[in-house]
Amino acid sequence: MRIVAGKYRGRHFDVPRTFKARPTTDFAKENLFNVLRSYIDFESDAPTALDLFAGTGSITLELLSRGCCRVTAVELDAQHVAFIRRFLHTLGSDAESDALVLRADVLRFLQKTTASYDFIFADPPYALPDLEQLPELIFDEGLRMNADGTRPALLAPDGLFVLEHGKTHDFSGHPHFVAHRAYGSVNFSFFQ
Repeated sequence: MRIVAGKYRGRHFDVPRTFKARPTTDFAKENLFNVLRSYIDFESDAPTALDLFAGTGSITLELLSRGCCRVTAVELDAQHVAFIRRFLHTLGSDAESDALVLRADVLRFLQKTTASYDFIFADPPYALPDLEQLPELIFDEGLRMNADGTRPALLAPDGLFVLEHGKTHDFSGHPHFVAHRAYGSVNFSFFQ
């Protein structure tokens, strides 16, 4: 796999064969980021991003390369977390300081975090039983509570949430749904 564009463009990383993750293909990733350019100005805005079910860290690395000022990657598998951290280390101190890699269950993380992000990407296992509920968890402000009693939005105003999923899921009826793109067997649903 490789980083497609940005300051780390062309950097390759080999994913160990023992990984259970299904990384987003370079073809799908490149097309996704071409579409994202119409929603997000990575160079000027320096958005914050959240990469859920980070897996190999491919999306995290691409976001950092393209100009996100802060990327939080959430992944449960310890081997995957260690791999992402190692690759960030090879990119240097800038990449390491701009990324936070957490070993955590995504669904629990979503219930506890009070942070807000400009861009959220989720690439759950396609067979995840709660996959259909992910958009609701992202947009449900009642799920999270600050110490002062306020309810923070996980997605910043005018932010974008992209969910990668298999072809059997259809999110077009969701009130925040804005677009769908398919690249081979990879499907992306966009929400705002």
